Amino acid sequence: MIKEVLKMPLKDIRIIDLSRLLSGPYATMMLSDLGAEVIKVESPSGDDTRQFGPPYYHEWSSYFLSVNRNKKSISLDLKTEQGKDVLLKMIRTADVVIENFRPGTMERLGLSYETMKEYNPKIILASISGFGQYGSYSKKPGYDVLAQAMGGLMSVTGEKNGEPLKAGYSFADLGTGMWAAFGIMTALWERNKSGEGQWIDAALLDTIISWQTYLASNYFATGEDPKALGTEHPNIVPYQAFQASDGHFVIAIARDHMWHSFTAKIGIDILKDGRFNTNEGRVIHRNELIPLLENVFIQRSRQEWDDFFTDIGVPVGPVNKLSEILDDKHVKERDMVVNTKHQRYGETKSLGFPIQLSRTPGKIRSFPPELGEHTESILNDLGYDKEDIKSFLENGVVFDRTKVNTK
Repeated sequence: MIKEVLKMPLKDIRIIDLSRLLSGPYATMMLSDLGAEVIKVESPSGDDTRQFGPPYYHEWSSYFLSVNRNKKSISLDLKTEQGKDVLLKMIRTADVVIENFRPGTMERLGLSYETMKEYNPKIILASISGFGQYGSYSKKPGYDVLAQAMGGLMSVTGEKNGEPLKAGYSFADLGTGMWAAFGIMTALWERNKSGEGQWIDAALLDTIISWQTYLASNYFATGEDPKALGTEHPNIVPYQAFQASDGHFVIAIARDHMWHSFTAKIGIDILKDGRFNTNEGRVIHRNELIPLLENVFIQRSRQEWDDFFTDIGVPVGPVNKLSEILDDKHVKERDMVVNTKHQRYGETKSLGFPIQLSRTPGKIRSFPPELGEHTESILNDLGYDKEDIKSFLENGVVFDRTKVNTK
């Protein structure tokens, strides 16, 4: 894809990021990758994830590094009136504010959506929480694992008849961050027409429920709860992982013609049994079919099966470890592993931006910030002079780690 870069698509958008941990920072990282100016507002102790470790990259938490690139950092104590005044002054110049406190926290800080609108009628506020801004569970503290459990994901994840399992990474947090970013872009587009901002309410539980899609539809049709099937699919067979002689691989035979191409080439009569001719039959008789396939697939290597199925047009791929996929030629060609430079530590690797835009692609422009790294420059832009900033620093209203001696 030819990339003729004119300018980054969100270059003129300013976002005040009050969020911490994973969901909010992931949303703002995606927007900052597209050019938005994201000002990360942290307490004097910083985003909790700055202390999540090991592992560390030098003194940096690897967790923090994963979702905070391309951002500026100002450290404000919002429990002080001066800190709150600084934030409200920032909001006057912003397009978006994003936060992921428990519902009611912003109001207690005197920073409700209604208050923000008084300072900036066009402001868009995105609030991320476990269970939403209203409803019976709204005041309940929410974390990713709770949303996976309560939203039904854990009940369908894991081996047949096994214990419920959570997904291998934070689906609810990351998914809600994506929904929040989607909501922000929608609100910005609508504001172009109406001239008005609005309040976006994104919840971890809602995200997991919304992703149930065909499982929920199956339930509506049958009244039966879906069950964990390991890597199997409830509606398509065979569509799962199998053991080869040297590891696992996945096939996705989603159409009957793929099945017939497979059985014709493999030449095993028992697989041509009429019960297996259609997907409906294969779903009904999966317990008879799957063991037959397991006995076949264990006889060759992953690469041999990859070549076999690729040759007949059946989707196939290895079950990769992270080390394997991040070193994959295709992944590198897609710029999904990139290097970011730091002035003291040199280059470190990070994941790339997952959407390819032909004229205005996303870009990793800067390393995640140190705590309060941009405090002084942001305050200068807001019109505060040296004496104001000195007073703020002395009184603990703001913090700038770059001005503290470190090891």
